[in-house]
Amino acid sequence: MKRLALAAVAFAAVALWMLYQISWGLLGEHEGPGEIRGEAIPNGIVFGREAARGARAAALGVPRGRQILFGDLHVHTTFSTDAFASSLPIFGGTGAHPPADACDFARYCAGLDFWSINDHASNLTPEHWHETQQSIRDCNARSGDPERPDLVSFLGWEWTQVGQTAASHYGHKNIVLLETASDLVPKRPIAEPIALAVGGASGPGALALLDLERSPQRYFDFARYMKDRSEVPVCAEDVHTSELPGNCREIAPTPAVLFRKLREWGGDSVVIPHGTSWGFYTPLGSSWDKQLGTEQDDPALQTLFEVYSGHGSAEQYRDWRSVVTAADGSPKCPAPRPDYLPSCWRAGEIMRERCTAAGGNAQVCEQRAVLTRQRYVDTGTRGFQVVPGQRPDDWLDSGQCRDCFLPAFNHRPGNSVQYVAAISHFRAADKTGDANETRAAELDTRPKRTRFGFVAASDGHQAKPGIGYKQLNRNFFVDGLKFETPAALDTVLGRGGDRIASQPLEAGSFGGLGSFEIERTSSFLSAGGLTAVHTSGRDRRSIWDGLKRREVYATSGTKILLWFDLINPPTPHGVNADHSAPMGSELAMIDTPRFRVRAAGSLVQRPGCPDYALYALGPDRIGALCADECDFPGENRRRIDRVEVVRIRPQQTPNEPVASLIEDPWRSFDCPRDPSGCVVEFDDKSFARDSVYYVRVLEEPSQIINAGGLRCTLDQQGECIAVDACHQNFETDRDDDCLSEARERAWSSPIYIDFADSVGGSSVEPERPPERQPSRVNRVSMVALPASG
Repeated sequence: MKRLALAAVAFAAVALWMLYQISWGLLGEHEGPGEIRGEAIPNGIVFGREAARGARAAALGVPRGRQILFGDLHVHTTFSTDAFASSLPIFGGTGAHPPADACDFARYCAGLDFWSINDHASNLTPEHWHETQQSIRDCNARSGDPERPDLVSFLGWEWTQVGQTAASHYGHKNIVLLETASDLVPKRPIAEPIALAVGGASGPGALALLDLERSPQRYFDFARYMKDRSEVPVCAEDVHTSELPGNCREIAPTPAVLFRKLREWGGDSVVIPHGTSWGFYTPLGSSWDKQLGTEQDDPALQTLFEVYSGHGSAEQYRDWRSVVTAADGSPKCPAPRPDYLPSCWRAGEIMRERCTAAGGNAQVCEQRAVLTRQRYVDTGTRGFQVVPGQRPDDWLDSGQCRDCFLPAFNHRPGNSVQYVAAISHFRAADKTGDANETRAAELDTRPKRTRFGFVAASDGHQAKPGIGYKQLNRNFFVDGLKFETPAALDTVLGRGGDRIASQPLEAGSFGGLGSFEIERTSSFLSAGGLTAVHTSGRDRRSIWDGLKRREVYATSGTKILLWFDLINPPTPHGVNADHSAPMGSELAMIDTPRFRVRAAGSLVQRPGCPDYALYALGPDRIGALCADECDFPGENRRRIDRVEVVRIRPQQTPNEPVASLIEDPWRSFDCPRDPSGCVVEFDDKSFARDSVYYVRVLEEPSQIINAGGLRCTLDQQGECIAVDACHQNFETDRDDDCLSEARERAWSSPIYIDFADSVGGSSVEPERPPERQPSRVNRVSMVALPASG
């Protein structure tokens, strides 16, 4: 018996060892970059796109010399851990989406002019980084004439920092590189210190046990991927980046270190903050203030800002907060307002309702509500876990911006674009020296402010750049975990508990996916946006120069045409053919600024895919990659409904309230009911301090995925009393695209104008402009030409 017992123990040990090895990659295979299938698009197709945009520009009176190109500077493949995990069958995934897929999709499905790969740096092994570089080079090699390529592919990565507190959180940033040659790019992508585990202590391969009906190989490959990732050693600290070996993971814990390492490398790059207002991981109370004017900012590198993506809009500021600070410095839950219901407050109300239903008296139930609210804010982004057995519909529309266009989930307004543009960083001047030293000190201590250009992207995790061309097939194109059974969802999220329990839990302890409100977040995921650049050519350098000039704008996914110019800049600041200063310009003046907006709507899409795409990739590849739906524009354009002007006058004193400085909209112009185009001219006769101007142009209403957010049912007082969240608790039809009516739009980059005589303005007195012609201000016009082109 003793021998049998020993044999049983030995067998069990071997079985456990084998299970452990299988769970951590023993049977897995390395997932490579895939094979690019398509060659360059025929020149006639590319030139036809240019001609259509050029004809529309000429009809709107735009001088020759610039064209508009569209791209996506935020694309993930299954080289990223979250993308690989979401590709697993148990999550409703459709398998591998390697870099080669992104190249083919950008060229033939989305019809883009440029794109960038941005897998998470912390997820990339040395082998994957090498394969990423080679895939980007291969994609460029297939683009035809380098002077007029059909597609420009940029190399890059994502720095994905997440702080546990508002003070330590800096957020995500994309790094895009100009060069692609192996001897000109960093040996390693520079990563943040992060540990992302999927699958729990038993190993990611054990996920196969939850999905026994299908082949386990995909799960084993994921386990191999995680194993390879975990075995990359961390590079030595405080060593010049050029002296580090290529087989380690280089870490930058803060933006300051990231910027230093990029400068040490010495190549040309752009850093793009994104997801700044996403509340599903951004700590309560987080704001941009700690970055502005400090070592955590680098205006020479960080020149663009992602205003919109598939995770929602980070544009608009609101003066409500998800948490407030008490006199003693502790976090407290704010009271609800007519325009905002804090989630911490709603947590207390859920527990009060349960307590009352269980027969508790009013005093006891109030104490439970107060305790729950405090535990929520103490727990931070995982505060929802203090409510036992909670489900998405319990929360109503708490934590959400009710009047924003496709906002990010749990929008954090202190990190919004408008807030970032409105704040200033002040330092006291040292006036102890002579007059020249004092003047230099005053100039050095003028308010520090941001000067960002606006871009948008998909931030998709399926190797699908630029997916916003058609609003359909949500499950195929749009991110989000599409669990196939409630049991799988509950198991992976670690969700359980009594849904009627009225005693709040201590801070939640479950990690991984259970740390995020992924079901509610799914109602805020869209097809994402595009970046448009004004450029003199199609080549890599021309596109890069446009990005560096900030002569860019963002769209919500459609190819809207937009020009926004200051038409009376002080000489010699004019840079366009008509001597105007385009979006992204930064200048000083004292005269009344005058502006012109020109816009044309996107071309209406036809169903299916063009013949050249079907011929290049074949019907099977088109079906698997594009779901038989490509960017396939017709000749008619959507109408531009309205032009809205936003004016922001940045802080001149440290305590100047931000809300009073943001005028949104400052001006609004209805456009003629004609798709040919819209031209608006206006001035700012009240200009007397430093000001920031940008415009939004809104297309006529159309159906957009998840534009309705949580799809609230409202009572007579306008309060949300029930929600119909997209794919909530398996009550929403999986084939429901969750469409609601909204207006596709474009956001221009700002024009930054300092008032030359102001204390906080420019240190350079500009030349006065020549005598102005009679002004045609506050005018809206239409170009009466056919809508085609």
